[in-house]
Amino acid sequence: MRGIIAVLAACLIAPAAWAHAFLDRASPAVGSEVSGPPPTLSLTYTEPVEPLFSSIQVTDGNGKRVDQGKPATRDNGTTLVVRLTPLPPGVYTVTWHVTSVDTHKTEGHFKFTVKP
Repeated sequence: MRGIIAVLAACLIAPAAWAHAFLDRASPAVGSEVSGPPPTLSLTYTEPVEPLFSSIQVTDGNGKRVDQGKPATRDNGTTLVVRLTPLPPGVYTVTWHVTSVDTHKTEGHFKFTVKP
C-alpha cells in the first residue's frame, strides 16, 4: 500500500519538474511605448534559464541589431538583461530563445516603440 501511495505522490509532484521557462514580464513591456530610449532590455521568465543556451536579439525597423553583447542573468537566473545601443525613435523587435535549467526550450518575440 505504501508503494502505491509513493507512486501516486510522485506522479502528482513530477509535472512541476517538467515546467518550461515562459516569459513572465519584460522591460520595456511587451507592446509598450516608451518616452525615452531604454539603456537595457530585461526579460523575466517563470523558471531559471541557462544563459549559455539562451539569446536575446533586438532589431530596429530595418532589421539592424541594437543589442550589445550577451545577456547577463539576475534574480537567481530567472531574468536576462542585455545592454542596448542608444535607440532613436522607432519600433523595435525583440526575439528571444531560452533553455530552462531542466533543458526545455521556449522562444518568442514582441515589439516595443520608442516615442519621439
